[in-house]
Amino acid sequence: MTARDERCDIQIEPGRSIKIVPSSNEEQLNEQQLVDYEEHRWEFIQWLRSEGKDPESHRGYSDYSVYGTGYRTARFDRWVWGEEGRYSIPPTTEHAEQYMDEVAYRDVSTSTKGKTEEALIRYYRWLETRFNGCDWDREQQFRSGGEDNPRDYLTRRERRLIRETAFERGDGWCTTSLVLTSLDAGLRPVEVNRAVVDWVDTTNMLLRIPKEDSSKNEDNWRVSLTSRTATALQHWLQERSENTKYENRDELWLTREATTYSSRSLSRLIKKLCEEAGIELGGRSMTWYSIRHSLGTYMTAERDLKAAKDQLRHQSARTTMKYDQVPVEDRRDALEKI
Repeated sequence: MTARDERCDIQIEPGRSIKIVPSSNEEQLNEQQLVDYEEHRWEFIQWLRSEGKDPESHRGYSDYSVYGTGYRTARFDRWVWGEEGRYSIPPTTEHAEQYMDEVAYRDVSTSTKGKTEEALIRYYRWLETRFNGCDWDREQQFRSGGEDNPRDYLTRRERRLIRETAFERGDGWCTTSLVLTSLDAGLRPVEVNRAVVDWVDTTNMLLRIPKEDSSKNEDNWRVSLTSRTATALQHWLQERSENTKYENRDELWLTREATTYSSRSLSRLIKKLCEEAGIELGGRSMTWYSIRHSLGTYMTAERDLKAAKDQLRHQSARTTMKYDQVPVEDRRDALEKI
C-alpha cells in the first residue's frame, strides 16, 4: 500500500469531510503531481489540526476552521497554477499579495475577504516552516467578522503616551528613533526589517525608501518626518556609529541579539510599550500595524485621503479608503457640541 493509499479524507461530522485534495485541484494534476501535492496538503492539514493555532503549546484549530482554511488555500493553489501556467509548489509571497489585491477589489463581502486573508496567513505560517522565502510578513487587514474598518489602532492620546514612553526608556536612541519613525511613517514590520542607514535624510526630514526595498516593490517613496523624529534619528545615527554591533552592517535598527526585527519581535515591543505607558488594551489585538492604522485614521481625519495614501505608501486609493471614517473621540467631541 502506498503512502497515498493510506491517506483518506478526514471525516469531521456525518456527511462532511475535509478533503485532502479537492476534486477541482485533482483534475488539473497528472499522477506524479497529484502524489506530490497530496503529500504537501496532508502535512499542512495535519499541522493545522495539531499545532497551527499555537505551535509552542501544540494547539490546533477546530475541524470547522480547518475545513474552511483547507478549501480556501486549495482555491488559492489553483489560482497560482493558472497564473504560472503549470503546477507550482510552494507559492511565493508575491502570489499571496497579488491574490489578496484581486480579492480586495472583488465585489465580495468584507467577511469573505477577511476569511481568505486569514486562511492565507495560516498557510504561509506553515510554509515558512518548510520552505525558504515563504515568510509572508502580513497582519490581517480585513476582519473575518465583516467589519469594513481598520484593525485595532492607537488613539491620539495613546500615540502620545507611546512617544513619551519611548523617550523615558533610558536605553539610548535606538528604540526611541524606531518608535518615532514608525509613528510618523507607519512603517510595516517588513520595512523596519529592511530599513538601512541610506534611507534617512535628516536634513530634509525624510525617509527615502527605494522601490527595491519598499513593501510593494513598485515605487520610490519619500516619506515625511517631523522635526523631533529627524532629531531622534540624527542622534541615533551618531550613537549607532559608535556601537560595535553595527560594524560592517547597513541595517538601521537591530534587536539586542543583533538580529533584524520581525513581526513577532515588534509585536512584543509595542505590547511592552503599552504596558509601560499604562495603556489598557481592552481586548484589542495590538501589533506593530496598530501604529500604522492609527496614522492612516488620523492623517485622513486631519488632511484627506490623498495625504494618507502618500504617507502610507499605498498604490491605490482604494486601499486607503478604509481609513475614511471619523475616529470615535472626534465623534464624541461632535456629540458634546450638539
